[in-house]
Amino acid sequence: MTDLATLADAIKAWGRELGFADLRIADVDLSHREAGFQAWLDKGYHGEMDYMASHGMKRARPAELVPGTVRVITARMPYLPEAAAAGWRQREEGRSADGSAAVISLYARGRDYHKVLRARLQQLAGRIENEIGPFGYRVFTDSAPVMEVALAEKSGLGWRGKHTLLLNREAGSMFFLGELFTDLALPVDQPVAPHCGQCSACIDVCPTRAIVAPYELDARRCISYLTIELKGSIPVELRSLIGNRVYGCDDCQLYCPWNKFAQTSGLPDFDVRHGLDNASLVALFGWSEDDFSRNTEGSAIRRIGHERWLRNMAVGLGNAAVTHKGDARILAALCARLDHPSALVREHVMWALERHSL
Repeated sequence: MTDLATLADAIKAWGRELGFADLRIADVDLSHREAGFQAWLDKGYHGEMDYMASHGMKRARPAELVPGTVRVITARMPYLPEAAAAGWRQREEGRSADGSAAVISLYARGRDYHKVLRARLQQLAGRIENEIGPFGYRVFTDSAPVMEVALAEKSGLGWRGKHTLLLNREAGSMFFLGELFTDLALPVDQPVAPHCGQCSACIDVCPTRAIVAPYELDARRCISYLTIELKGSIPVELRSLIGNRVYGCDDCQLYCPWNKFAQTSGLPDFDVRHGLDNASLVALFGWSEDDFSRNTEGSAIRRIGHERWLRNMAVGLGNAAVTHKGDARILAALCARLDHPSALVREHVMWALERHSL
């Protein structure tokens, strides 16, 4: 297969066979994003995510990150489990309102998406290689200094929403992104027009006001950052705003009108594990370190470790005082961790107990 246009069509078809909903192709010029990215870093909005700055502008220069790259094949894969499709937004809203429930982001309830997408992109590369012979490529999925949303936007997979995530008219935003950097000069696809209009639902609903302006996120206030990326103590002034969101936060997606079109995944990899769509804070706070290791095997959750898991659960249990103040099971669970060897855990447990005594 020597015709690059024919090859591009074939790559897209092979990608769909591998479980991707759509694939598009972009060139590597992201120079229009460099000034905005630097301004974001200068404001300190990346918080403790030092890796965001450590590679300089390589993040916006794919050909510097992987020499020889002239195109990026972008791919999206939906992760909403088929079993959760009917009424998923109403169900998630209900769990957020139940102070005793542990709310974990939908994307993290199944298998680690890094493993799933990386393996399937590697299979796609292998399929291309079988067709045309050896070629230069490298696979990424949220694993390197790559401007994923900017590349996906440029390739026409969707547009950047005001919450900074990618939106698609046929699929909302409940999908993962992956990339295949290549030295094949494939024909590029065209960007699509943005369709957020005057809507500000994501900005209005953000519990911590992390979306400081349309298309601008202060990660230091984002619940996903606070519960996943932040290694130390969660700022006291933000704890009560986190509610019962103990790993990530879906609110900006939950209330986005475009997610009425969210697509379900056909892959069992993203099916819910260990009842994480219906678990209580008390139950998850009771996990020992061995329980945590066993129950998060192959999951994205494992990256935070047991200590931060307990920290997050303690904040949730403290916030449960709004609807379950003085609940005997909650108090017993918290008191059982008062002598935990981690000062970080003890600090958040004591804060939680104070919330129940106010």
